[in-house]
Amino acid sequence: MFKKILIANRGEIALRIIRTCKEMGIKTVAVYSTADRDSLHVRFADEAVCIGSAQSRDSYLNMPRILAAAEVTNADAIHPGYGFLSENAKFSALCRDHGIKFIGATPEQIDQMGDKSNAKDTMKKAGVPTIPGSDGLLDSVDQAKSLAKEMGYPVIIKATAGGGGRGMRIIWADEEVENAWNSAKQEAGAAFGNDGLYMEKYIEEPRHIEIQIAGDQYGTVCHLSERDCSIQRRHQKLLEETPSPFMTDELREKMGEAAKAAAKIIQYEGVGTVEFLVDKHRNFYFMEMNTRIQVEHPVTEEVINYDLVKEQILIAAGVPISGTDYLPTKAAIECRINAEDIYNNFRPSPGKIQVLHKPGGHGVRVDSHIYAGYSIPPYYDSMIAKLIVSAQTREEAIVKMERALQEFIIEGIHTTIPLQLQLMRDPDFRAGNFTTKFMETFKIQ
Repeated sequence: MFKKILIANRGEIALRIIRTCKEMGIKTVAVYSTADRDSLHVRFADEAVCIGSAQSRDSYLNMPRILAAAEVTNADAIHPGYGFLSENAKFSALCRDHGIKFIGATPEQIDQMGDKSNAKDTMKKAGVPTIPGSDGLLDSVDQAKSLAKEMGYPVIIKATAGGGGRGMRIIWADEEVENAWNSAKQEAGAAFGNDGLYMEKYIEEPRHIEIQIAGDQYGTVCHLSERDCSIQRRHQKLLEETPSPFMTDELREKMGEAAKAAAKIIQYEGVGTVEFLVDKHRNFYFMEMNTRIQVEHPVTEEVINYDLVKEQILIAAGVPISGTDYLPTKAAIECRINAEDIYNNFRPSPGKIQVLHKPGGHGVRVDSHIYAGYSIPPYYDSMIAKLIVSAQTREEAIVKMERALQEFIIEGIHTTIPLQLQLMRDPDFRAGNFTTKFMETFKIQ
């Protein structure tokens, strides 16, 4: 087992990892930027190293400084959390070259899944259903027009190195192709340094449902059921839940087996998710694989009593998994609490927290690094907390979440708590009647 783990991240996920390490008897090293010197992950780690200024490129994305911090503190493993370097094949390779265990996927696995076009080809070989589309990258706008006509509109073009909705355009008619092509190519090049595009059939009325998987170093893979992530705004998730209100036992079994096939074909090591789009007829299609811990992992932990961060560490240390698939025994919902002004186009709201009261009670969990007096820096993602509730049924979980949101008091900044409360009270959400387009017509009160 590892003696000391450096956490190459910040905020709530860094604190989350530190907590599990302490319970496992493993020493921890926090790295931090100058903007995060007062963050709780710095306070609660056994050691802390400042690795640069506030900008991510100078700190949390600076591979040489992170590796130097690991070497000077004699850390024998690095946990990257999510975001930042968690799915960076070069960083995974550098850790291996320096004799430091990267708690995550190997460089080869990240490369196979990181490029969406290559990932789709790999999934076809594994027999995992994929969305009809181009074979690899498109060469020209004329090829895009020809393929769109062949598949039938609507279609969607996507950046091969994309994420967060950038470099993505939905096309409904032939005359829209050229403008969509040019704007997507320009946006992808600027955002990712790679303007490669591919095309897929656009799935109408889709659900976004992902399967949590775990795989060890010996080829054993299991799935830990699903999470419904369909409530999104501009391709950013707002809340997640398990089980999905759209799921059936038959569909869960099929999607679970497909997710395991996806993990097995790349000999996946670690925990991760296989993400699918599910149409209104319950046909499902591979979307992408995330080779890291997910923001929404707590909803799975709450319904199967399973510490996914501990499992990551055990797998990385060479401990075999049982291979047992897990099914949810109750219901859980996670609301992402962001420092944003929902009445001002979700403008980020950094600043000092004057008053903080976190909710409690049976089946209520808060994962957060904030405290009264803490100043939220303007340089990073606006998520400041995750509120997770669990109950015997989805209906009970919704009622509990509404109560917990009412108890969650944060003064001094704007947050998305008012929006999450409105979602809990919405008749369509409560009935499970929603798709990934739900927020496009949702009226904020």
